[in-house]
Amino acid sequence: MINELVVLVDPHDCEIGQMEKMEAHRQALLHRAVSVFIFNSKGEWLLQRRALHKYHSNGLWTNTCCSHPAPMETSLGAAHRRLGEEMGMECPLNEVFCFTYKELLDNGLTEHELDHVFIGFSDGLPLINPDEVMEYRYVAFEELEAWLREQPCAFTVWFKAIYGRVKECLGRS
Repeated sequence: MINELVVLVDPHDCEIGQMEKMEAHRQALLHRAVSVFIFNSKGEWLLQRRALHKYHSNGLWTNTCCSHPAPMETSLGAAHRRLGEEMGMECPLNEVFCFTYKELLDNGLTEHELDHVFIGFSDGLPLINPDEVMEYRYVAFEELEAWLREQPCAFTVWFKAIYGRVKECLGRS
């Protein structure tokens, strides 16, 4: 794994430093992140299942893609970069909100992120990167709600934390 740097931030999203990604997760330090949700013209959510060899949350279903902006990279730039790297897609993205969460993960790691959440619309099919994604699925809203109720452990902690707010942004209550 490449020693990727993340941007450490204060609760107001002001940069206070940089740290190697795994160390930031081990120390549970607040850092900047991005999450992308893509929807098709039918209103279906494009989900990915994380590759089995990922360092945490492997094999779990989650939003279209997520990542951390590199130092000097904008959140929007990171969102576009990872949409291309993970899903082989590009489309216009709009930031809809940001929020902070802190959740324990597997492998002794903690996600403590100030997460910028983006949505986009595309009918294009992903060309997934198997180093990042093992499969994808377009899911109708009602099916997704049932799946989350019946199998919450099949999803990443951040997806469950973000899902309701994204639903509100789409005008679904």
